Amino acid sequence: MISDKTTKLDFLPDVDFDDILTNPILDIAARFWDKNRYDAFKTCYRSMRLIDDLVDDRKSSKKKIATIELIQMKREMAKWMKAMQKKDDSDPFRRELIETLEIFKIPFWPWERLHKAMIYDLEHDGFGSLLVFLRYSEGAAISPASIFMHLCGVEKIGKNYSGPKFNIRLAARPLALFSYFVHIIRDFQKDQLTNLNYFADNMLLKHNLNCDDLRSVAEGNSIPLEFRNLMADYQSIANYYRLKARKVLDNIIPLLQPKYQLSLEMIYNLYFQIFERINIESGNFTKAELNPTGDEVKNRIKQTIDNFTPLLIE
Repeated sequence: MISDKTTKLDFLPDVDFDDILTNPILDIAARFWDKNRYDAFKTCYRSMRLIDDLVDDRKSSKKKIATIELIQMKREMAKWMKAMQKKDDSDPFRRELIETLEIFKIPFWPWERLHKAMIYDLEHDGFGSLLVFLRYSEGAAISPASIFMHLCGVEKIGKNYSGPKFNIRLAARPLALFSYFVHIIRDFQKDQLTNLNYFADNMLLKHNLNCDDLRSVAEGNSIPLEFRNLMADYQSIANYYRLKARKVLDNIIPLLQPKYQLSLEMIYNLYFQIFERINIESGNFTKAELNPTGDEVKNRIKQTIDNFTPLLIE
């Protein structure tokens, strides 16, 4: 149990982090919140995962999506979106999500952008350029991160909540992209072996690589210099957004309550822990190599808490 700083951080939850180390980083970070806000986070992210997983599971099957199936999947997603826009609460989970959005003043645009990204996923096989991928990320990464940032920033006034004091999309964007590019590197082997590819075509072309080359490395074959150079480019991009994320966090953290300050620091530090494991020169880019062990994650959580000092709320 991590509770040795309760005299200073009396909001620390009575959580056994050993039990949640396999959970997504956002979930670990949200465990520092009040229960009602954490429940709101779970409801929002569950709705997004339902859409995201539907598309990923279908694409990982490697079977070409038939036109009739594509039409049906798009129709089902459009039907869900329309029901949400009309606030049709006839479905129990949709009712719970609608209530959550209303209580916490959460805007609906993140779901609209996610929907657009998932339609792109269904209609395309890969990304023609890095710019296309960044546009896709607006829905696939920045939208979910914006909801997290919104829930960090809303303030409870009496029985009601007021919106954040900052633009949630602009605040979330660099941290989301830092995290997303770290994901691409960390999950390279897993993604390739399940027929998923997030490397842009123009980046592959730049290094004279193709999808077969990526699959070969993922399967444990020799790693050509061209592949290491590709990974070096993606590491540089991730670091670019990491530095921008650090600046943005330093600006908005003083606007937040301590528990939400800590949750954002936790996200940054746990992704930075993965980033530090990237070894361009001699790494093998395997799942085992790039994923910290449970003890390493637990130590980083404790280190982040130990080094955390709440900043003055403006």
